[in-house]
Amino acid sequence: MFRKYKWVKRISIFILLLIIGVVSFGFWFKSLIPPKDFSLETINKGDLPYLSQNRIPKRGKILVVVTSTATMGTSGKTTGYELTELARAYYVFEANGFEVDIASPKGGKSPVVIDDEDMGSYDYAFLNDSIAQYKAANTLLINEVEPENYVAIYFAGGKGTMYDFPNNENIQSIVKKHYEANKVIGAVCHGPSALVNVTLDNGRHLLENKKISAFTNKEELLLISDAASIFPFLLQDKIIESGAKFNEGDIYLEKISFDDNIITGQNPWSTWGVAEGMVKQMGYQPKPRVVTDEENAVKVLSTYKSFGKSKAKDMITSILLKEKKPLNRLLIAKHSIMAAMQGNMGDFYNLSGLVSFAKDCESKVDRDQ
Repeated sequence: MFRKYKWVKRISIFILLLIIGVVSFGFWFKSLIPPKDFSLETINKGDLPYLSQNRIPKRGKILVVVTSTATMGTSGKTTGYELTELARAYYVFEANGFEVDIASPKGGKSPVVIDDEDMGSYDYAFLNDSIAQYKAANTLLINEVEPENYVAIYFAGGKGTMYDFPNNENIQSIVKKHYEANKVIGAVCHGPSALVNVTLDNGRHLLENKKISAFTNKEELLLISDAASIFPFLLQDKIIESGAKFNEGDIYLEKISFDDNIITGQNPWSTWGVAEGMVKQMGYQPKPRVVTDEENAVKVLSTYKSFGKSKAKDMITSILLKEKKPLNRLLIAKHSIMAAMQGNMGDFYNLSGLVSFAKDCESKVDRDQ
């Protein structure tokens, strides 16, 4: 009886210590997350030198297409276009001398998805830009668009595109005309769903033997485990079925594919590269732009994936202490949580350590100022 009580006591102490350890780790991890910078919410287009200085003369018009779908099938889950995938591309095009029109399958105001954790200065500037907001609230009806008026077309992502892009005959027609006229076509994340059912005049599929990046099955299923039953198809599977060479990168990190005039990106973090790649493909050198804190975090994460923790720390040191550039610690922290969700506890602890290291570097910068 005494021996049994002894084991019960030991187990109770172990459970108590485990709870204390988990709670302590939770408080420590939370301390690594920087507070939200509310000043960003009031930023205007004119506050961004990339947009307000050294303006480039007009070079033509680019058509941006967003979804009109607000609900994921019959699931009841809300959706729409991703604000970051519209705003960042919109401003890259504008900064490089292009006028931007926004269209959608139904026209008018399209549903938008805004993730507060992903919002940066350009995204808030877009929300405070009266002209951009007017265009987003009064999108052109896609079947009334004249393709010849545009030098390029870009499809913003958002899960809603899976429902109203693939089988839209007007989208298919515009894509075909652009491609056969040797004009540039760009798409990011779920945006490449606009390309999966396009047949050219020669009877061949647009995507046949094309190198394409888009939202992957791993990315889709990580957060929506029943995605295969919610969506008409999984985008990666559909693109492969269409004859493309699917070019898959690391989960939730930048990956861009170039195949002649078709430029595609895997996820929201590929938006800058797709838009600037489109500008370059049209024959222009993209206007210089200060790299964002989020892009610097992606560089750190990519370095960790390819070369390990030590090299990633070297990069953090270089970005924060040598180059004095900003780094988005929150994005690295989110990747550590995703690693835990996938059961990769080694990556979870390593990435958490990188967040802590970045915080220490930032503290050193603050002390030196």
